[in-house]
Amino acid sequence: MPLVTSEQMLSDAQKGGYAIGAFNAENMEMVKAIIQAAEQLNAPVMIQTTPSTVKYASLEMFVAMVAAEAKSATVPVCLHLDHGSSFELAVQAVKEGYTSIMIDGSKLPFEENVEVSKRVVAVAKPNGIPVEAELGKVGGKEDDLEAVADTNTDPAEAKAFVERTGISSLAVAIGTAHGFYVGTPVLDKERLSDIRKVVDIPLVLHGASGLTDEDVMDCVKRGICKVNFATELRVAYTDAGKKLLKDKPDTFDPKKLGEVGMAAVTELVKNRMKVCGCDGKAN
Repeated sequence: MPLVTSEQMLSDAQKGGYAIGAFNAENMEMVKAIIQAAEQLNAPVMIQTTPSTVKYASLEMFVAMVAAEAKSATVPVCLHLDHGSSFELAVQAVKEGYTSIMIDGSKLPFEENVEVSKRVVAVAKPNGIPVEAELGKVGGKEDDLEAVADTNTDPAEAKAFVERTGISSLAVAIGTAHGFYVGTPVLDKERLSDIRKVVDIPLVLHGASGLTDEDVMDCVKRGICKVNFATELRVAYTDAGKKLLKDKPDTFDPKKLGEVGMAAVTELVKNRMKVCGCDGKAN
């Protein structure tokens, strides 16, 4: 089927008490693996690309690849710009055919974050494209954006931010971090519950790679409707190739590396979809 936006799938997740798994893809093989997992579990799915990924390939390349795979899929597939780093990139992604946009102004002061998010909404919404924004800083490193310390989302600011920007979903900071964790993460789940009380749009959890299944499921119960997975997919894909080369060092066909990488990513994605509860939820 054609690419769909994130609006209906996130609305359904919010009403149904589950979360959509949103998975970052770096190449054609990962795109195919993610959609294959979604088909096997009859799950709606969001495929994401970061600014560095589209710089490596291009917005046009990922639109073409994901749209081609989605066309033959029987489940809803959304293509999302993850951590859009500028107004210009967000607008270009809308023009090229992305069906969901994130503008990440979380590194900016509150008023500047409001302003850039409003500008993206003003362009995207008339084109039927929902917009995700982030308030508070998720620790760790995502692409070229790095937060040295966590600054968790303030519920009152979150309410005002949503009202003033008109965004469709909000990524919140509750102690998660991008990349893998050093030590055991301590999540401020009560803060998440407090945000849910005053914000009625879908909430997004970034930095889920490395969290326990129990933590993710608890966050979903408290109102998270979209969970992002990136780093662990990269590791699964790369480790599968490393193992193949160790076991069969004479391997030279890139397709063989792609095949084992796809298999590893598919299994990981299926596991994460079950944790999010979106398996069997495709309409």
